[in-house]
Amino acid sequence: MLLRGGLKSLLPHVLRRIIRCNRLSISNTSGMAEGYKQANVVILHKSLADDFEKFCHANDGPLPLLYRSQPGDWKCPSLSSDSDIRTDCLQYRKYEHGVCTGSLKSLKEYSEQLKDMVTFYLGCSFSFEKAVQKAGIPIRNVEQKCNVSMYKTSVPCYSISMFHCNLVVTMRPIPESKLGAAVLATSELKEAHGAPIHIGDPGLLGIQDLSKPDYGDPVHLHPGDIPVFWACGVTGIEAIINCRAPLAFTHSPGCMLITDLKNDNARSTPPVGGVPQVHCISQDPLHFSIVSAEAAQKIKTLETLIGIDPGERGIRHLQRQGELLGACLALSHAGSVLITTGFPTHFSHQPPEENDGPPGALAIAALLQALEKQVAIVTDRRAMDLNKKIIEEAVQLGILKKPIPLLSYQRESADSALMFLCENGNPGRPRFDHLVAIERAGMAADGNYYNARKVNIKHLVDPIDELFLAAQTIPGITTTGVGDGGNELGMGKVKDAVKKHIKNGDVIACDVEADFAVVAGVSNWGGYAIACALHVLRCCHIHQRYLRRAVGFPHPPGHSPWLPALPSVTKEEKLLKALVQLGVRSGKTASLEMEVDGLPFYNTHSLMIEKLL
Repeated sequence: MLLRGGLKSLLPHVLRRIIRCNRLSISNTSGMAEGYKQANVVILHKSLADDFEKFCHANDGPLPLLYRSQPGDWKCPSLSSDSDIRTDCLQYRKYEHGVCTGSLKSLKEYSEQLKDMVTFYLGCSFSFEKAVQKAGIPIRNVEQKCNVSMYKTSVPCYSISMFHCNLVVTMRPIPESKLGAAVLATSELKEAHGAPIHIGDPGLLGIQDLSKPDYGDPVHLHPGDIPVFWACGVTGIEAIINCRAPLAFTHSPGCMLITDLKNDNARSTPPVGGVPQVHCISQDPLHFSIVSAEAAQKIKTLETLIGIDPGERGIRHLQRQGELLGACLALSHAGSVLITTGFPTHFSHQPPEENDGPPGALAIAALLQALEKQVAIVTDRRAMDLNKKIIEEAVQLGILKKPIPLLSYQRESADSALMFLCENGNPGRPRFDHLVAIERAGMAADGNYYNARKVNIKHLVDPIDELFLAAQTIPGITTTGVGDGGNELGMGKVKDAVKKHIKNGDVIACDVEADFAVVAGVSNWGGYAIACALHVLRCCHIHQRYLRRAVGFPHPPGHSPWLPALPSVTKEEKLLKALVQLGVRSGKTASLEMEVDGLPFYNTHSLMIEKLL
């Protein structure tokens, strides 16, 4: 019997002959014939073949189709010169009516049945192992001399006729410093599943215990390793089980057909949108996202545009590069978002609110609505009627597709924030994935709320900060603060810089931090930039594939139903006029004119909107 040592350098046709003669004492083909493609195998009745092919095309991340045979043909000339699908896998599985009824070393005894059956050869992640190793990244399962770990997830594939199942993934531990290299090394190899579909906490895929894989062997993580998940061809086995075909055969997971095709010779073109980047968007649960370098650069440009300081308040000292990108990646992954705004700086007027904040909040909400996410707004109880009117105006003006639920928050007990954010106060069931505060009065270190002139306005502000403080303790809720002076909710992340560089900063600085702090010359600009950045992400092929877990179909080119939801000069002009009619004043001057923060709408705010667009 031959052992694994040296098998990685053998040519594929030699390995197939050895396997055919049943002379191997190994349980999987990981690491064998390095640099050559390996294939998952599904064999089913010809009457099911057309639908299964459609199922593969609809879910080409887990099921990249390399070759489809004719009925009764057990060769695959485009993949290998001399292969015989009846004998050239290490091991097979037999399925009858969705139940595995045996493991087999050969299918020769079923040659008669195979005459009416079609073989599908599907790409395999073993094919990218050489490319990953060449990038200086260890393959832990090869090091540990075991099969790769495979898990069923809670992610549904796109169904075709009787073929339906959840996605199956492989997991490979990757050192955190090598995540970008691992994504880059695999993203081009689409016939080997391409880039990962998830990086981080397995619970986000519905995987409860990494030590108990559904297929393969447990692979141990080294200190500093991050679990990285790729779509897996064993998804095809799950589809066969669920379709309950009278008879079907598959490879045994990990026991692939080794082809004569080199990965180097058969790489697809680089991903549309350029080189992928990896960014951490959450620590609890640990979650990384992927975006193209091109999209990331566009969002950095948006961040630069809004970072000018027309009021010369020194906000450049508060700015941290990449906060807009991080916030928008987190929002892109969120399903339910809670937004808060409202800064009652004009305490001697009624209403006391300023007009910086609501337009930016509505710009974010409009894009989130268009992306079919759940959105709600939480505001001060005393300002509910005003905000209801603003939302009604936004719907009439075409800014919002439909009204947004309007909520208020009051502290009634120690667990009020938890009860508000989570179903029945259960931290494991948050109602919202992301909280956004934009130009929202933020609590200072002494527990008070101050406007820029150091006037305490606590009597006008409900304790919505408590929601952001509670979110820090609830896994799965990330937060963003948007501000332009350092006294806004969420700006606690940059409070030291606020105290040092902003006038009255030692008193007014918000003490409550958000995960991401977006600093803009005017907070509304931050809202417009978030809306534009979400559009950039939705148009990014690399990010969208990651969001949909490489199942289902990508958006067709030019299909952008969310485009009308972007802010425009016309919509924002009409909204500002409506705010003036409602008595909502400019922040700096308290005037009821077409201005925000003392800056004229025309040729200042209108110009910024045009630049962002």
